Amino acid sequence: MAEISMKKARTMIRKALAKGRDLDLKPLSVIVLDAGGHVKAFEREDDAAPGRFAIAHGKAYGAVMLGMAGTAQMARAEQQPYFMLAANGAYNGQVIPVPGGVLVRDARGKVIGAVGVTGDTSDNDAICAVAGIEAANLVAEI
Repeated sequence: MAEISMKKARTMIRKALAKGRDLDLKPLSVIVLDAGGHVKAFEREDDAAPGRFAIAHGKAYGAVMLGMAGTAQMARAEQQPYFMLAANGAYNGQVIPVPGGVLVRDARGKVIGAVGVTGDTSDNDAICAVAGIEAANLVAEI
């Protein structure tokens, strides 16, 4: 089974943070989860709010556990709020269904994890996550 190596996880974080700096965004926090929803790596920039771990985790966790990126989760929450409420209950409130939770796929299209970015607008967070994933030569699904 393909998995995200520590080297690729660090690349994703480093490049996501660099993209945030290039765009002059607010301080970011970035998490990489494996296909089972376990933390592979996390970094919080200086001056990022201390509670950002939980938000980054919730964005990525929802993506990997539901098999749908944050953008799709948000659309589903708008169309069927009862479904996302039930899903969030099933995952003990750990799902944050907004952009910035990005699925990571290998070259064959298999989900191998997710990246969660938080700190700026959700759309900007997603842009940074994609930059990190693509820098690791993996496929991003927003």
